[in-house]
Amino acid sequence: MTDHRFLRALRREPVDTTPVWIMRQAGRYLPEYRATRARAGSFLALAKTPELACEVTLQPLERFPLDAAILFSDILTVPDAMGLGLHFVEGEGPKFAHPLRSAADIARLGVPDPEGELRYVTDAVRLIRRELHDRVPLIGFSGSPWTLACYMIEGEGSSNFARAKALMWNDPASLHHLLGINAQAVTRYLAAQAAAGAQALMVFDTWGGMLAPAAFREYSQRYLVQVAQALKADAATRDIPLILFSKGANGHLEGLAASGCDALGVDWTIELGEARRRVGDRVALQGNLDPATLHAQPDGIRAAVRATLDSFGRGPGHVFNLGHGITPDIDPAHVAVLVDAVHEHGRTLAAG
Repeated sequence: MTDHRFLRALRREPVDTTPVWIMRQAGRYLPEYRATRARAGSFLALAKTPELACEVTLQPLERFPLDAAILFSDILTVPDAMGLGLHFVEGEGPKFAHPLRSAADIARLGVPDPEGELRYVTDAVRLIRRELHDRVPLIGFSGSPWTLACYMIEGEGSSNFARAKALMWNDPASLHHLLGINAQAVTRYLAAQAAAGAQALMVFDTWGGMLAPAAFREYSQRYLVQVAQALKADAATRDIPLILFSKGANGHLEGLAASGCDALGVDWTIELGEARRRVGDRVALQGNLDPATLHAQPDGIRAAVRATLDSFGRGPGHVFNLGHGITPDIDPAHVAVLVDAVHEHGRTLAAG
């Protein structure tokens, strides 16, 4: 099996150039994705049909020399498997038919079987690994316990997730119970993806940054650590690199770096060099170009890529990425400029 530069970078080993992949790289900015999505009939049908999920996972690799593929799925598959009834409303995003509205609703929850209710995900992982032929590694992923809880309590997306925060203040025991269930579910789900062939794992804590510092440590970081430590204690997943990405939580890099994970994703609101100084040699870093930079002209993109790489500096342990997901309005030609610029300047840095 190839020792891919993406996996080497996550292990903080020397690489020939900085590896790069892009969050949401299989998505609506690609016309071929939009065509497959139309053929599927709905986003959920696309995500729940392994052959189609495989097809869109591979699409960006046909266009760009990316260093990793990421499973095409959604973070809300786990609460859907718990019986909350996920559906998507055009122009409004995800909604749950049965959001958690009481302590009794939370008490009824169980941990889903990844090879039962979520078999379509593990089947997709197996198929993608087969179709990749070891070209690049495959990343499996999950939402974080806190981020999943936000959607499960609110029933949909929100600018402030007021219901989740209200539960935090008014019934912390029920919220901790929910987060404990979610942490078990996330751990089992990621372990199942690894068993099916995922070569790296990532946890998306999209809404961690909305919490005040003490609340972040209590309700987000605590359960990210629980997931990381459970995966690292299991012989089957111990050596699978784990990336934690908590958007907006730059004040907590040191605590997250001590979780046992292998890498931290970093958003664009911090200098990469500062993040590196703060975590030292404990973890690799992934990030962190502002996604809006891809609206710039090619020379602007190349300059921003160089600045990001120079901010991290020489030495191992950097995976280039955006600081959040690519947006649907981006020209794919600009992505090609970015990927080439990362590899070109990354070689210069690697050469010393």
